[in-house]
Amino acid sequence: MRISVGTKLYLSVLSVFLVFAVAFIVFQQTREKQYKVDTLNLKLQNYNSRMEEYLRLFPDYSEKALDAYVKSHNIPHIRVTLITPDGKVKYDSNLKKYTNVANHASRPEVAAAIRKGVGSTVERNSKTLSGDFFYSATYFANDSLIIRTALPYTSDLSKSLQADQHYIWFALGTIMLLTIILYRFTRRLDDNIQKLRTFATRADHGESLETEDLAGFPPDELGEIAERIIKIYKRLQTTRREQDVLKRQLTQNIAHELKTPVASIQGYLETILENPNTSDAARDMFLKRCYAQSQRLTSLLQDISTLNRMDDAPEMMGNEVVNISDTVANIQKETALQLQQKHMAFVNHLPDGIVVKGNPSLLYSVFRNLTDNAIAYAGESTTITLSANPINEDSDETDAPKWHFTFSDNGVGVPAEHLPRLFERFYRVDKGRSRKMGGTGLGLAIVKNAVILHGGTISVKNNEGGGLCFDFTL
Repeated sequence: MRISVGTKLYLSVLSVFLVFAVAFIVFQQTREKQYKVDTLNLKLQNYNSRMEEYLRLFPDYSEKALDAYVKSHNIPHIRVTLITPDGKVKYDSNLKKYTNVANHASRPEVAAAIRKGVGSTVERNSKTLSGDFFYSATYFANDSLIIRTALPYTSDLSKSLQADQHYIWFALGTIMLLTIILYRFTRRLDDNIQKLRTFATRADHGESLETEDLAGFPPDELGEIAERIIKIYKRLQTTRREQDVLKRQLTQNIAHELKTPVASIQGYLETILENPNTSDAARDMFLKRCYAQSQRLTSLLQDISTLNRMDDAPEMMGNEVVNISDTVANIQKETALQLQQKHMAFVNHLPDGIVVKGNPSLLYSVFRNLTDNAIAYAGESTTITLSANPINEDSDETDAPKWHFTFSDNGVGVPAEHLPRLFERFYRVDKGRSRKMGGTGLGLAIVKNAVILHGGTISVKNNEGGGLCFDFTL
């Protein structure tokens, strides 16, 4: 059975914390015990110093005088020993006769006192008396005397030197509390990770994500991130499905749009091939119709290519400074014959020198497609009006000014229910009439994408007096 990440984290952190806690308890106990030992040793050292002062004041001390001095301090069970530097015992408060006592020069506390001035031992068994003692010895070189005091290492003394146990219980309680908190935290973490794992497995196998085990996450940062990841994935899946539907529709529309001119060209050519005796006039007419359909087919392919470039690689579209005023003037010249044939007028209110940084071909397509659309559908004896106003004339020199354009006509307009869909690819208000006019159904889609690519927005509405009005920025 594989251990989860949350369990691994829980065990790892808990192990480190327990090791630290145990090490701290051991260190604290050792430190506290040493502190109590040092305190007791200091107390006995002070006693040794006071006794040395007493011996200086009364150099002709007797055994009775020493016994009386020891008793006067009222320290229970204290043992006082006077030792010469060569290890001979001169006095011992717990012995009546000490002339035959073994040499004390080798006793650890005595040897340490001779070397360093002071010395002590904890729980050393007395070779003279039965039992363990705590010894503290001081060497007074001026007096050539070592004064050693000792206390029996009884259970009471042992307890007094032990570390306080209360903080150990406090530490254990803290460990238990932190263990519970850590467990709750790692459990939530583990739940999040397990849910993410389930999500990844289901997503990888294309299974449904609308299940109870992915319904909710713990209320923490990781849970929030996990929920956002799943929501983003679901949104991407939805977008992908919508894109697939749009691609299928687009493919069907393209196939349908290509089929019409191809079928026309094929029909005209078959007529010519199957009727070799066709008159020259009829053959020329059929060839002209084939050429017109091939031009329509070329326009359709160019429009599809333009939209694909804008969709797939907009950053590859080259940018340069484009004079919109000159571009519109050229479009007026190019469409002058069409406008004349339909008795239409093009009123250009653009100021001179409108400059925009962008792709020349796309910017040309914006105004050319709007013009062609008006010529095709506005109706005869109508007027096209184009005007522009700067939006940020007072901008810094580093910022290109933004222009608001209004392109309108006073023609027949479009029913209101069709307005929201005018910029869709291959959408036509009157399909039969549109194909008869030779349109590809992509012109306004190109206009919208080109405007967006240049950082602008576009909208369309019906004029109160009739006709369409396009408002857009570049």
